[in-house]
Amino acid sequence: MSDPALQALLPKALKTPLKVLYLCQEAALIRRQLAGETLTREQAGALRDDVSTDEITPVHILSHYDDTLGDFAHTGLRCQGVNPIGPKALRQAGFAVLVAGRRYGKGSSREHSPTAEKLAGVQLVIAESFERIYRQNADNIGLFTSTDWGLLERIERGESITLTDLVAGRDALATSILLAGGLLRWGQRFLGGTPTFTDRVGPQTLFEKILHRHRLPAPHTPEQPQAGEGLFVRADWRFIHEYYTGMADTLLRGALGQHFRLQRPEQIVVFEDHTSYVDESPAHVRGGLMANMRAMSQAQRDFAARHGLRMHRTLTEAEVLLDDGSNVAGISHAMVAEHYALPGQLVVGTDSHTPHSGALGCVAFGVGTTDMANAFVTGAVRVTWPESVQVTLHGALPVGVTAKDLMLHLLATPWIRAGHGVGKVFEFTGEGIAPMDTDERATLTNMCAELGGLTGIVAPDAQTLRFLKERRGVDFQIEDWMHSDEGAHFVHHIAVDLSGLRPMVAQPGDPGQGLAVADLAERVRIDIAYGGSCTAGKREDFDHYHAVLAWGLKQGLKIPPSVQVFLQYGTTAVRDYCIAQGYDKTFAAMGVRILQPSCGACANCGPGSSTDAAQVTVSAINRNFPGRSGPGQVWLASPPTVMASALAGELLSFEELQRRTRQSAD
Repeated sequence: MSDPALQALLPKALKTPLKVLYLCQEAALIRRQLAGETLTREQAGALRDDVSTDEITPVHILSHYDDTLGDFAHTGLRCQGVNPIGPKALRQAGFAVLVAGRRYGKGSSREHSPTAEKLAGVQLVIAESFERIYRQNADNIGLFTSTDWGLLERIERGESITLTDLVAGRDALATSILLAGGLLRWGQRFLGGTPTFTDRVGPQTLFEKILHRHRLPAPHTPEQPQAGEGLFVRADWRFIHEYYTGMADTLLRGALGQHFRLQRPEQIVVFEDHTSYVDESPAHVRGGLMANMRAMSQAQRDFAARHGLRMHRTLTEAEVLLDDGSNVAGISHAMVAEHYALPGQLVVGTDSHTPHSGALGCVAFGVGTTDMANAFVTGAVRVTWPESVQVTLHGALPVGVTAKDLMLHLLATPWIRAGHGVGKVFEFTGEGIAPMDTDERATLTNMCAELGGLTGIVAPDAQTLRFLKERRGVDFQIEDWMHSDEGAHFVHHIAVDLSGLRPMVAQPGDPGQGLAVADLAERVRIDIAYGGSCTAGKREDFDHYHAVLAWGLKQGLKIPPSVQVFLQYGTTAVRDYCIAQGYDKTFAAMGVRILQPSCGACANCGPGSSTDAAQVTVSAINRNFPGRSGPGQVWLASPPTVMASALAGELLSFEELQRRTRQSAD
């Protein structure tokens, strides 16, 4: 297409002059721009890095999936401890361009974030680097993104910007989708084939082998994809939850009319896992969002019924009392690992923690709403061919140190902190991985989302077979190809001596701000201790919670009156396991509030979330971005550290709590 033709497609909002908002580290500078002052790049000073999707669209406003979403763009942005952008402020100020630092859009897969920005009038986001899901979501809805700082200089000079400029450096597939007006229209025109397996020349990683076995023919996709090139794959499983289904349905109706059909509906699973405790969520109750939340959930139920989809719904506490035990539910990606995913398969879900199932030796990654809507009607999923990183684990974890501590250690390393993990595949190998059961491996692959990665994967082995047989009754045979070949290419290698790890915490604001508990400069009192979420709501996690609390009970310890403690099951299977083991009796004796399976406080959707900025929480969830689990400060920690801290009333490892107790007894 010639440049004049490209220019004709350029939205009027992107023609000069363009109003630019620098997302500065100083809140006052952002407020000055909102008030009408124009800054230069130099005057803006240091820009905010790591702007998360939790800040762009806080979780409590995700029930909006129409034009009103634009009123809330960036209302969660935190700079110097304050939120400089209020409701409607971005939209009313008329900014067409946003500028930020590195790793823009990190965190959740929510497509609400770029959608809110576009609805607020933003047409272009310039940043040093972007998180994979955010940028792909932006492409799919026609929000331009660029890492070309030369564009900013030209905008400041008042020069015209062409569409050619905006797609410069992007792969052919991304460019084609943008020119077609979005993924849904592009998909209807070009997708719908069957996988074409063409073996890659030379040694391959397990990830590469699985992707090659699921590739679909499509224009602008290479025969032998290289890093950074786009392609389409056929998913064995597609899943979605209530925050996205209504939006997906709206997108499909708008693009395809009322009578679209879903491809292979028997391989689509729908989960209602975020709203079980929304009636107790201060963010939703105070925000007057209850009617919106109920409408959002009903929209998903209607969609599932209309298309005959299987659906799992977490029951309320009142409904549990009437349940005959037949209801099977829980957090979506944990449920997929417990009931659906198999080694060698490809799984996609509308959640950034979809890599949870990578612990089984399958490829699992999160996608946005438009990507899932397209996958519903074409069966095809867009992915950019990634580079792979090998994480080799040596030795064995010390007693009291868990996979969560390992991930907090990796997140704090300079290579990851610098953003080099963005878009990568992390394969965990070495003698240290073999003893880890599938629950612990799932913590590793799940939290590859925090590393910035596309996914994490562990080659299937005897532990995988045991999990499938004992948990699911599945007799599975590992095929000869289900491993990475010797000599397979990894762009980076990380070696970890597990024996040298200690219990870790991550300081409030970002999962990458990790340090050993023993290295805390001062005692940190806590108000809330929360154990749960997909990352820490599994069987082995509850083994840890129970072990600490049972020890404390035996020692005559009690949870301080000033500390609230919550434990939330990841799935009904975990709940039933804990009851069968008698854990519930210990939890009750220690005054812990037990919650039914749900995302809950992890997504600021229920008990365990803070209600005041002065509160301090120690939590086993996977991320602690500003506002993620309420207005207070959230420290991340492993299950044993969370429960030990609950007993101590301050951040403390289980080992240190035991030492203190012995010394007091002496």
